[in-house]
Parts: sequence; C-alpha cells; structure tokens
Amino acid sequence: MLLTESLATFGRYCMFMTRAFAIPDRWSVFGRRTIAEVSKLGIGSIPLVLIISVFIGAVCTIQMKLNTSSPLMPAYSVGLATREIILLEFSNSILCLILAGKVGSNIASEIGTMRVTEQIDALEIMGINSVNYLVMPKVLAFVCFMPVLVVFCMFTAILGGYGVAIFTDIISVSKYEYGIQAMFTEWYVWYAIIKSLFFAFIIVTISSFYGYYVKGGALEVGKASTDSVVSSSVFILLFDVILTKLLLQ
Repeated sequence: MLLTESLATFGRYCMFMTRAFAIPDRWSVFGRRTIAEVSKLGIGSIPLVLIISVFIGAVCTIQMKLNTSSPLMPAYSVGLATREIILLEFSNSILCLILAGKVGSNIASEIGTMRVTEQIDALEIMGINSVNYLVMPKVLAFVCFMPVLVVFCMFTAILGGYGVAIFTDIISVSKYEYGIQAMFTEWYVWYAIIKSLFFAFIIVTISSFYGYYVKGGALEVGKASTDSVVSSSVFILLFDVILTKLLLQ
C-alpha cells in the first residue's frame, strides 16, 4: 500500500515537472516573474544566512578548540578544521536544510493558498500553463541565486570564527588565519556550490508540488507546508550522501 502510494506520488511529481519545464507562453512575463522571485526567495534569505553563518562559524571555532586541546596537535588545526566543516557541510547541506524551512514553507503556503482560493483554476481557464507560470520562475531564480548564498555563508561563517579569535583568548588571530589558509583545496568550494544547486532544485520543486496539489482549506495548506519541509529535508540528506560519494571519491 505504501509502495503503491509512493510510486503514484512520484509519477505525479514527474508529470508536474514535465508541465513546469514547458516553454513559457510569454517570455517577458516569465522574465519579470523570475526577477521578482530572485528578490523574494534569494535576496530575502540573505539576512537569515548571514546571522546563522556568523554564529555557527563562531561555535565551530570554539568547539574545535575545546576538542583539539592536545599538545600533539598544532594550534592552527582549529582554523583548518573550522574551514573544512564550513566548506564541506555547513555552507551547503546544513544551510539548505535551514532554507527548506524558510523558502520551502513559503512556496508551499503561497501556491497552496492560490489553489484553495481558486486562483490556479482561473489561470487554467485563461489557457495558461499554471505549473509553468508559477513554478519555473521560482526554480530558475533560486537555483541561480543559491551559489551567492553559499558564498555569503562561507565568508560570514569564517568571519564568525575570526571574531572569536579577535575578542577572546581561545586562539590567536595569527594561528586562526594560518589554519584557514593551510592546505586549502579549491575543489571544496566548487563541491559546496554544486551540491547546493541540487538542493535548491529539490527545495523549490518539492515545495511547489505539495502546494499545487492541496485540497481543502487553510488547515490543508498548513499541512502541505509541513509535509514539503519534511520531504525536502529527507531528499536533501539522501542526495547529500549520493553527491558526497560521487564528488569526493
């Protein structure tokens, strides 16, 4: 029973994606909606990303120092370990799990509200591909802006650790700076960006899917929003394992 329902849901999702990536009816409208979605989904997420990243970077630095206080380990290993954590996991996987809650729930609620208030039915009556009109600009906007959020996250998280080095005596600034630069692997930055593109696609498409097929009223919209966040988080973790295996083997 569960397997049958899962396959049926996956089939509906594939059909949903086929409609979403059709050729837009009017490119001018598509362009304006994409720019608006960049502002709402991407730029609107920058403050949250900056605040979380600064504190996580500071916490990682403190935790690394507390757990690597051994005379056998060089002092700069704190900065090195903090950098690796930020580049390999926090700036892509953990960040996208957080954004699944903010962006995903916002998308599911928005589209779900349009469904229950019959705005989507009105678009269909006018002969507009409602899935393409609503979903494709969101996907393009968020996927294109996601690398910007990742870079902001990396920079501010490392800056948060730098703040710990400046304002406390946990680690010296020179040792932290040396650790940040030591044995740097450029591929890790690209690795984080590549993963984030997949995660951004997952967040937008799954949230849009749950919102689009809402049936009922306000209670169902809230349930769809919750389900979209849960499903997005599960698939982000699943693809995190797959992409890590493929990109770092």
